[in-house]
Amino acid sequence: MQHKCITIRQAGVEDNEHLSTVGRETFFDSFAADNHPADMAAYLEKSFSPDIQAAELAEPSSVFLIAEAEAMTVGYARLVEASAPHFVKARKPIHLARLYARKQWIGNGVGAALMTACMDEATRRQCDGIWLGVWGRNARAIGFYRKWGFLQRGTQSFVLGNDRQTDLILWRPLKSAAAIPP
Repeated sequence: MQHKCITIRQAGVEDNEHLSTVGRETFFDSFAADNHPADMAAYLEKSFSPDIQAAELAEPSSVFLIAEAEAMTVGYARLVEASAPHFVKARKPIHLARLYARKQWIGNGVGAALMTACMDEATRRQCDGIWLGVWGRNARAIGFYRKWGFLQRGTQSFVLGNDRQTDLILWRPLKSAAAIPP
């Protein structure tokens, strides 16, 4: 069921504690069942403290987009203007570093609303495409990204605590401001 009242806003530096909480929650809900608790705890501590979120929010190359519905945050995304891995050929790429919906909102249009906003932001920044890393065992996310026209270009390592995992690197060129899934 698609939820019709999802709004997207750009996060500000004052959202650091909120993004820390939502980031920890959504990452934990997405990956805890398939990973060792110590590895999860180490990654969450390293990646989602309020200070780390404040630093990421302050980066000029970075933008956080927050999805809201029913007076609550239901998901978020982070884009970073950054070079892509060597096997992604792009003039001005943007990295979709995070895109998460709260567990109870998965399947209600949060991902689509965030992806549309990400495509619009990338186009506004005159980027020629979006790249991302997705865990090779995350079939639901891989299917979502493929529906949006992302294709695999390679792989790279992702370290979760002490566990080295393999991410698929996906790429989608941007040809226009329209962000409509194929």
